[in-house]
Amino acid sequence: MAGARRDCISWEVFLSTGCLLLHVLLFQPASGKVCNDRTRHAQDNSWFTKDNEKLPIMVLMPMNESTPMSSISQGIEPAVELAIQHIQESEKYSFTLITKIYDTECDNAKGLRAFFDAICYGPKHLMIFGGVCPSVTSIIAESLEGWNLVQLSFAATTPVLADKKKYPNFFRTVPSDNAVNPAVVKFLRFYNWSRVGTLTQDVQRFSEVRNDLTNELEKADIQIADTESFSNDPCVNVKKLKDNDVRIIIGQFDENLASKVFCCAFNLNMFGSKYQWIIPGWYQGNWWEQANSTNCTTSKLLTAMEGYISVDFEPLSARQIKGISGRTPKEYEREYRRELQQKGVESSKFHGFAYDGIWVIAKTLTRVMELLRIKQRHENHNFTVDDREVGRMVLDVMNETNFNGVTGQVMFRNGERMGTIKFNQFQDGHEVKVGEYNAIADILDLINNSIRFQGVEPPKDRTFVRLQRRHISVPLYSILSTITILGMLMAGAFLFFNIKNRNHRLIKMSSPYMNNLIILGGMLSYASIFLFGLDGGFVSDKEFETLCTVRTWILIVGYTTAFGAMFAKTWRVHAIFKNVKMKKKIIKDQKLLIIVGGMLLIDLCILICWQIVDPLKRTVEEYSLEADPQGRDIAIRPFLEHCENTHMTIWLGIVYAYKGLLMLFGCFLAWETRNVSIPALNDSKYIGMSVYNVGIMCIIGAAVSFLTRDQPNVQFCIVALVIIFCSTITLCLVFVPKFITMRTNPDAATQNRRLKFTQNQKKEDSKTSTSVTSVNQANTSRLDGLQTDNHRLRMRITELDKELEEVTMQLQDTPEKTPYTKQNHYPDANNILSIRNFTDGKDGEKSILKNHLEQKPQAQWGSVDPSRINRGPLEDINSPEHIQRRLSLQLPILHHAYLPSIGGVDASCTSPNDSPGSSPRHRHMPPSYRVMVSGL
Repeated sequence: MAGARRDCISWEVFLSTGCLLLHVLLFQPASGKVCNDRTRHAQDNSWFTKDNEKLPIMVLMPMNESTPMSSISQGIEPAVELAIQHIQESEKYSFTLITKIYDTECDNAKGLRAFFDAICYGPKHLMIFGGVCPSVTSIIAESLEGWNLVQLSFAATTPVLADKKKYPNFFRTVPSDNAVNPAVVKFLRFYNWSRVGTLTQDVQRFSEVRNDLTNELEKADIQIADTESFSNDPCVNVKKLKDNDVRIIIGQFDENLASKVFCCAFNLNMFGSKYQWIIPGWYQGNWWEQANSTNCTTSKLLTAMEGYISVDFEPLSARQIKGISGRTPKEYEREYRRELQQKGVESSKFHGFAYDGIWVIAKTLTRVMELLRIKQRHENHNFTVDDREVGRMVLDVMNETNFNGVTGQVMFRNGERMGTIKFNQFQDGHEVKVGEYNAIADILDLINNSIRFQGVEPPKDRTFVRLQRRHISVPLYSILSTITILGMLMAGAFLFFNIKNRNHRLIKMSSPYMNNLIILGGMLSYASIFLFGLDGGFVSDKEFETLCTVRTWILIVGYTTAFGAMFAKTWRVHAIFKNVKMKKKIIKDQKLLIIVGGMLLIDLCILICWQIVDPLKRTVEEYSLEADPQGRDIAIRPFLEHCENTHMTIWLGIVYAYKGLLMLFGCFLAWETRNVSIPALNDSKYIGMSVYNVGIMCIIGAAVSFLTRDQPNVQFCIVALVIIFCSTITLCLVFVPKFITMRTNPDAATQNRRLKFTQNQKKEDSKTSTSVTSVNQANTSRLDGLQTDNHRLRMRITELDKELEEVTMQLQDTPEKTPYTKQNHYPDANNILSIRNFTDGKDGEKSILKNHLEQKPQAQWGSVDPSRINRGPLEDINSPEHIQRRLSLQLPILHHAYLPSIGGVDASCTSPNDSPGSSPRHRHMPPSYRVMVSGL
């Protein structure tokens, strides 16, 4: 685009120059003037040989009041006249400068016409002074090399003219618009602002400044967060700057759009202590009132504008030292103001640069004259010099210019003025100078305490984000740790109780070793709470990763240890009381330990594979920015540390699946052994309650913990309470009933309140043998159990004996009801055979009675002796016949059911005493109905 634009300008120059030359050649003025022949370079170059010569200088300015920027020219003219006057008053110069003004009217064609008229019809000009309008100046400056002329401008600030390849003969005493960029960079670095944004009006002049600023910022290693350009409505672009968190905004726009920019800034709240605007400083006074075309009131604009920094060149030096004219800047300014009053024109901010420009021309021509005279003396008296050599000598001398003027030190670098840049700040409705930048020395000088920022400190160049760890509250951690310690003390008390009473039959029958493992698992679960409460605020990142692994291992192993031991105990009860094919089964604690060890081995395999394949690592989750609660100009970005890995879901699924199967297996065992009513042996009810509570709490805890993962306090509280509740309820359900029983009725726990087992058998097994397996504990435990059963059975037999006597009497006294009695006598016998539920059902009972009755004559049960009808009830009951009948029914039953339970003879053995039990009908009872009861 830039190349195309230069091509267009070149064609414009070519066409304009050609047309004007054609017009000059074809249409001569009526006065008969002929265009000066500039082709002969040596013509009339004797001006340097004489003193008091009048040297003509071409001045190009827009003088017509109707043209733009004519006010600048009107304010410049008094300064030029004043400079010529001061030069004449000085005795150092042997010539007089004659300025002739040509009106360019800020029009390219008219400006070229004025330039060619000056060339053709005017005197031979040694230099060109002026150039106000950028477009006219650039066209003329591009053609100067062909005319061997050097132009010095005092008002053309456009950066385009800084291209020395295109404009080699152009100089200016006013700094270009790009000259403010090094000053801006210096100002940014002074306040350590390393991140800025730009807002540029879509005009070539401002775009070129923005491009040069971008290069300067990159050299200074200052980040450009956003670059926005607009044509008419800047609000969208201002909003983008805010969205990109741009705090330091460098604007390039004219005063007409500046009011719109600040109106948008007010509506978006982009002003005050958090923002700093840097804009051009060449706006006219009270521009916000004259150029306000927005719907914002003046007060709103002033509110948004408060504190902005404007950057522009210094029109007059602040250092009150006498310069080349022998006057200080203030002395010159007084004279200038006096001239303005006499002429009745307005001041121009370029007047100081025009004044110093005339002095630059005078010094340059003086130096060129000296060089030419020196050269003439070394050669002959017929020395001549052409325009090309004079032009080259002027260029060289201009580049060596260095003196103090009213605008400061006048010095050129590649044709560009190295001037002074001033910084103003808008304070309380007007601009106040706060500092200046010396481009020659590269020094920024800020006036002490002159800059007033809206806050207590300069704005930040960005929203400084302070990472804030969402950590677990120390009071919450302390409270939960205290509760955990109490739980561990309770577990320790249970352990002490279990170890102290390990030889008591109640504790011994409940497997004290398994109880110890349950307590150990609970204490491990408790211990994991301390580790879950530790985060990066207490430990380093590496230690946190170690904690991720350790706490996971402890919790998983603790869970398996506690519930594995509990389920192993239940499995032993199930294996003993539900397997009817075994007559006797001994399951020692060593086997239960092997089962628990196997469960732990599965855990270890899962955990080791997890650790090797995809170990847990510390991950940081950052959340959206939050305002600082203390009102500081910072933003808080909370972050939270997690223990995660690549395939977290898969590993958790494996662990949950294994633990779920373990809990389902425990539920199955608890259900199967629900009817084993020896409290010392059977914990099925408490296991079911534990599994229910643990399962519900784990499901609820896992769901709530996942939903509150961004709230560490809530998450830790939920996890800790779930672990505390599950561990505490499990330990209490296992040990509190035992503790209460030990205190109240230690024997009741070892008694069987209802030893009637039911089992769903297959339909094809119509007849199964009844077999009760015994739990093999220590010898003392078996003996205590047998003694208790012996005592209870004696009491029960006494009761049944009385009932049997009454039934027998009724059978003998009511012969007509013999069939009914026969049929209903079996339930009485069943009552005897159902002692401790040693039979599987009514089939077995009927078979026993059938074997007994088939070996006795039917008349013994059904017939009645007529001689005894008239006897009294008491006499009949105590008769020898009745006693014999009772013994014939009771002794076989007692022989087979009771004696083995107390360690007596087997049912197959004959009694040494002469009793009915020795009759053949009792010795031939099938072995499948023999019962062997071992001590529990």
